Parts: sequence; C-alpha cells; structure tokens
Amino acid sequence: MAARLKGWNGPPGPFRPEFWRSPLRGPWLTSVLGLVLLAGITLVAITGLVSYAAYEPRLPGNDTTPGRGLLGFYLFDWPTDPIWLYRVTQGVHVVGGLTLVPILLAKLWSVIPKLFSWPPARSVAEAVERASLLLLVGGAVFQFVTGILNVQLFYVFPFSFYPAHFYGAWIFLAAFVVHVVIKMPRVIHTLRTYGLRDHLRSSVADTRPEPPDPDGLVAVDPAPPTMSRRGLLTFAGGGSLIMFGLSVGQCVDGPLRRTALLAPHGRLYGPGPNDFQVNKTAASLGVTAAQTGASWRLALVGPQRMQLSREDLLAMPLHTYALPIACVEGWSTVQTWTGVRLADLARLAGIRSGSTGVTTRSLQRVGYFGQASLSAAQVADPRSLLALRVNGADLSLDHGFPARVIVPNAPGVHNTKWVRELDFTQERS
Repeated sequence: MAARLKGWNGPPGPFRPEFWRSPLRGPWLTSVLGLVLLAGITLVAITGLVSYAAYEPRLPGNDTTPGRGLLGFYLFDWPTDPIWLYRVTQGVHVVGGLTLVPILLAKLWSVIPKLFSWPPARSVAEAVERASLLLLVGGAVFQFVTGILNVQLFYVFPFSFYPAHFYGAWIFLAAFVVHVVIKMPRVIHTLRTYGLRDHLRSSVADTRPEPPDPDGLVAVDPAPPTMSRRGLLTFAGGGSLIMFGLSVGQCVDGPLRRTALLAPHGRLYGPGPNDFQVNKTAASLGVTAAQTGASWRLALVGPQRMQLSREDLLAMPLHTYALPIACVEGWSTVQTWTGVRLADLARLAGIRSGSTGVTTRSLQRVGYFGQASLSAAQVADPRSLLALRVNGADLSLDHGFPARVIVPNAPGVHNTKWVRELDFTQERS
C-alpha cells in the first residue's frame, strides 16, 4: 500500500497537470488580467466603503451591521455637497462591478489549474497561500454574485444582503491584499521580462506557450492554439464593454435609460411627471391609498408636538430644487422636487436650525428602512425637503404620496417615502 501511495500522482481529471492543455495560460496572461482587476477592484472597494459612510451609521437606526466592531470605522460625517457624489460613487460601484465580471471570469480561467493542484500544499507557506487563495476566489464569487442578485432584486439567499455584503467584503479584501503582496513581485518581473507588445502582436499561428513556471499555469502538454492571447484579451474586454453598455443607462437620464437591460429599474413607468424609477412599490410594502388619503397626518415630535395635514403643508412656504435620487442598486435620476424645508418643520417642532437631526418614519408595514435618521447638517441644508410634488405634479403613491423626504446627496433609502412622523429628538449613537 505504501509503495502504491508513493507513486500516486493524485486524483484523475483536473487534478492532473496534463488535463489543462491551453497554450495561452501562463504568468504573462495572468499578470495582465490581474493588474486590470487590481485597478478595478480597488475602485469598486473604495466606492463600496463610501456607500457605507453615506448611510451615517452612527445615527439611530441607520446601522445595518450593528456587530461590525472595528470593521465599521467611520471617518467623517456625510456631506450634502456635492449633490451628485452618492450618485457617482454608487454608479461606479455597481456598473464597475458588472463591467469587471468578464475580466474576473477570464482571470479565474487563467489560474484554474492552480486551484486543482495536487497535493494542495507542500509546506506551511504554501498552505497559507492556498488558504488565502480559497478565501480570495470564494470571496470574489460571493461578493460579485450577491451584488448582482441585489441589483436584480432577486433575493434567493436566506440572509440579509447588507450585513452579508459588508462582512464578505472585508474577508475578500483581506485575502485580496495578501494575494497582491505575495504575487506583485512576480507580476512585475513577468511584465518586465516579456513586456506587452510581443504577446499582443502575436497572431494565432505565432502563439506559443510561455516557459514553464513554478505555479504550474503553463500547460505541460499544450494543444495547438485556436486563439491568440490578444484575442482572449479582446474577448474579455469586449464582454466588459457589453456589460458596461447594458448597465450604465440606469445611472443617467435620457435615451441611454432604455439601454439598461441589466437594470430592473431601467424600464419606463408610464407617461407624465412621475415617470422615473421606483425602488419599492406601495403595494409591496403594505401602504394603501386609504392610509394616504384625507385622514393622513404628519406628526412632528420635538419640544413642541403637532400634527399637520397635507393641506397645512401646502399652505407653508414651498421650495423647488432639482436634486438627484440614487439607490444602492446603482440607479439614479435627477428630478425637480417641491416641498417644505425640513429646517422649517424643525422650527415648528421647537428645534433651532442645525442643532439636531431627525428620524423619519414611514407608513410602510414590512421591509427594511421603514425609518431613517438624518444628521443636523442634512436637516439644516435649505435643499432638504419634505417633498409634496415632483416635476410640478403631486407625488404618485409609489413615489411616496402624500409626502416624502428628499435630501441632497443622501442614499435613496434615506429619502423616506409615505412619511408619517418626523422625530427631532434623536441622539447620535
């Protein structure tokens, strides 16, 4: 038995080096794809952390990851200017993530022999590297898959997206940093040795396997090439351009909105002033027309308490601003909103402008973000409104009738719809 095991080369199939025969695989191809992913993932990670900051997690009820510990470090209060900042960062995060999918798949294809190498590790150092590789690949698949499912509003996983994506991001980023530190010297050496021009100029007929490498990426028994490395990079890059073209329309207004085939919010919502994206409908959150009818009242909570009807609000000084609304799923749009300033409502509740924030509460009965807290700076901004109209018309029920919050540069879920209460007694946690 011992003699048999000594001569055993591992399980058959993908665990054997001769199984992988593509002449394209090798350190050069993996290095080029890796550098593209390094730039792209860094940008996606930064914009994801910016999104976390935009939620103002230190305010009551805003933190979707209460057990975050040191992972939830928070460096600054989220500003109201520039008004397009959250729109841009979330668009980059979502569209950038979708655009990277073909590059990620190409990179995984280029290193797949390494994932099946046998034995899994020959030393402690190699075992650590393999463990980080498993976390890297598993983390990448988890983050991209759950992110795409969230964009598509297809919640088939049995857990909340927000905390899972947050903690998954930190696990993935830790493995990503370890991988970059280990591999970057080899990447630099490979690209300095072989450059870019030679491989990019090679035709299919001129394509040759790279020299043998210690990672076992180069095929030991390569098949004849059917594609050049330039062709593979063009194929992956073309896929990325297609993903970009099918998703970027959800981030801009105008004709491109019709091209956002990967965005469930990219479709039309009928003619008229309320024809723009709806994240969650009134029916899906248990809000009925009866609740928002003539009997609806807005409760102001503060040193002075009062209730206001929609007619009372319409009789107050109204202000109109063109402001973007943007959601974590990546869509955004600029609309013209008319309503009462939150600062004016704070004064009615006995609050000095800029002295405290507000917690907004909705009529919605189910789902997340039935309430949200805004900072004192957000309340004090003159463009922060309790909106009653949009584009000159009354809000539709799905857009928050009879009243919704709209705050410059705030995440969409903090622009609470169907507002029933504004509580100005909040304290920062």
